[in-house]
Amino acid sequence: MKFVISREALIKPLQLVAGVVERRQTLPVLSNILLVAEGDQLSMTGTDLEVELVGRVTLDEPAEAGSVTVPARKLMDICKSLPDSARIELTLTGQKMVIKAGRSRFSLSTLPAAEFPNVEDSPETLELSMVQQQLRNLIDKTGFSMAQQDVRYYLNGMLLEIADGKLRAVSTDGHRLATSVTDVEAEDGLQHQIIVPRKGILELARLLQNGDAELRLVIGASHIRAHVGDFTFTSKLVDGKFPDYERVIPKNGDKILLSDRMELRQVLSRIAILSNEKYRGVRLALSPGYLQVMANNPEQEEAEETLAVDYDGDSLEVGFNVNYLLDCLSILNSDVVRLTLSDSNSSALVEGFDEEGNLYVVMPMRM
Repeated sequence: MKFVISREALIKPLQLVAGVVERRQTLPVLSNILLVAEGDQLSMTGTDLEVELVGRVTLDEPAEAGSVTVPARKLMDICKSLPDSARIELTLTGQKMVIKAGRSRFSLSTLPAAEFPNVEDSPETLELSMVQQQLRNLIDKTGFSMAQQDVRYYLNGMLLEIADGKLRAVSTDGHRLATSVTDVEAEDGLQHQIIVPRKGILELARLLQNGDAELRLVIGASHIRAHVGDFTFTSKLVDGKFPDYERVIPKNGDKILLSDRMELRQVLSRIAILSNEKYRGVRLALSPGYLQVMANNPEQEEAEETLAVDYDGDSLEVGFNVNYLLDCLSILNSDVVRLTLSDSNSSALVEGFDEEGNLYVVMPMRM
């Protein structure tokens, strides 16, 4: 096996594929990536048994065909360290992969390609085509509220729901919920839900480009596969039932506050400085025309600021985790934010005033 490739052509796909590989592995071969050279094509595969990414690169000249696995991090670090204009020659010599570039020479240990696992296929249930930007926007708008290492394993991921010609993304960690929706071309009456694990969502997001480039999603019984340009991404699905998000979204809030989004974000950021470092609580006191934001901490330090807002309902005081509010305000695009509340024990509904399809729910805190 032997091939020559420019550093420029190799570095980006190598970084994406190596990103899937976990640093700590029980199986040594899972620390490696699979290289397969055939004709003028080089394919690279990385996996952690949950997520798999295959990247393809066209070589400048035909390769001596072959396949082998090499340590992902070391190969990536070598390529990163080489000059931008370097041409890299990789040759399999016995059990070693010899890498030459200019006057540099490296020799990496290898493991046989036959030992490399592949994510098994499951029967296809449906296929969707959409613009990459659409899916990227869904993930950007909702990904921040996925749970991390929650015992309710079905929360450690994102719900993708296809219904009525729309694709909806929903994520929640039990304290907040984010949902965003986009139009897709799907069969009439088609309804389907899957939960993609957190790592799968994060790796898929790294692949997606802005612009009008197409993306093909193939959903199976236990896997989702995305064909994105020269990459094929596969992730296992979470086997579980996602909470009924419709029941979480408050329906009958009668206290509606409108505020300049950036101004509110700046006030919350300032007041958060003196909030309890562990619980991050702030109190919002609503009165006609005004919002007062307050925080204190165990050192008896206090902060408060009053902001003029569009509000004409009854007075109300409610506590929230300030980080959750700031996350929502950071991700919205609208200049004006709308907070809908009903009482001091109910969740807040956060929306952009002129923004369709993006909803955020934040549960209150006892202060």
